[in-house]
Amino acid sequence: MQTKLNLITNLARKDRGLKFNNLIHLINADNLKQCFRELKKNKASGIDEVTVEEYGMELDKNVELLLERMKQWKYRPQPVRRVYIEKSNGKLRPLGIPSVEDKMVQMCIKRILEAIFEVDFLDTSYGFRSGRSCHQALNRVDKIIMQRPVNYVIDADIKGFFDNVDHKLMRNCLEQRISDKFFLRLMVRMLKNGVFEEGRCMKPEKGTPQGAVLSPVLSNIYLHYAVDIWLNRDIKRDANGYVEIVRYCDDFVIMVEKEEDSEWIMEKLAERLSRCNLQLSAEKSKIVKFGRNSSSGMGNTFDFLGFTHFNDKTRKGYYKVGRKTARKKLNKSLKEMNMWLKAIRNMVKVEEWWKVLESKMRGHLHYYGVSGNMPSIKKFYFIVIRLVKKWLNRRSQKRKFNWDRFKLYLQRHPLPKPRIYHNFYTLYG
Repeated sequence: MQTKLNLITNLARKDRGLKFNNLIHLINADNLKQCFRELKKNKASGIDEVTVEEYGMELDKNVELLLERMKQWKYRPQPVRRVYIEKSNGKLRPLGIPSVEDKMVQMCIKRILEAIFEVDFLDTSYGFRSGRSCHQALNRVDKIIMQRPVNYVIDADIKGFFDNVDHKLMRNCLEQRISDKFFLRLMVRMLKNGVFEEGRCMKPEKGTPQGAVLSPVLSNIYLHYAVDIWLNRDIKRDANGYVEIVRYCDDFVIMVEKEEDSEWIMEKLAERLSRCNLQLSAEKSKIVKFGRNSSSGMGNTFDFLGFTHFNDKTRKGYYKVGRKTARKKLNKSLKEMNMWLKAIRNMVKVEEWWKVLESKMRGHLHYYGVSGNMPSIKKFYFIVIRLVKKWLNRRSQKRKFNWDRFKLYLQRHPLPKPRIYHNFYTLYG
């Protein structure tokens, strides 16, 4: 499959106006089996309650029956099972869990779409793209503010993006590069497969479920045409000063030189999103005076990818972009850690859950271990250490850990310590 996808990518790169009209044949038995083998075994099942292990027991037969239904156009994706996870603000975020069979088909479609559209995506887009990461997006923001004449930052937030993706406009975006009517027909079915919640099935006219395999690439395609191209083609042309965007999926910031441009762009952005049947969140979107010509203070901060950015200075007194773990993210991580320690302390032996604790701490410290954020990750580390001691001492009424004994225990069973994994300070004196 990869050879054919590479050929598609090369053709798409050579001719930016080329439309592909023969893609459906790539959804075949070999490619579906390859996608199945890459599915994670421990993920939740869809509404049919079939697990990856159960589907794989008769993989050849199941794939054969699936392809037969697809050839006769009897294949219809099952509604996704909706679950909710708590957000940092206390609200619930809906997630859609497809069936194993639908995940397999979606993964095959995802690879085809990425092979076509990846060459069209702009360098300002970082979300869910091969070879790109959150930390690269953060580093790019740092370098733009440090090296370019940035005085204002537009902190934009799209209200309920995944729930409001317009299906008709999504198809129009896909048709910019795809003319295979059978492939597009399958895509429409994927978008309209519905949501199963509280014993009933709903057929939404818009949206793509968060958690679905296809959602990240579809969001990139939608926002590529809705925001990226529009800003680089129209806004940059008509602006009086410097303008640049950095986008990670539906989370993006626009860095601007002139105050009048920032207000004009905010107004135009709201209009542009409205035409794309999206809405700019009035509560969360704001213009922040930010850069080497602005003063420090809580009013001159913005959040991006879990970090609060603020104006700071180096030891020698030069300007630099400061960042720290966003308060909501830090509080959420500590709350989840406390609840987990409380629940696990007597469930299994300490030797078993200690490795999980190491993994959880390493994940947080690795993500938030960026230049300038040492105080926040140290705070996380020391609070977690106190929580661990607290819940170890509440396992029983017998032996208790005082700090001296606990420190000796940590020497024998060390936990990951705070360190900087991602160095952004390559320009500072």
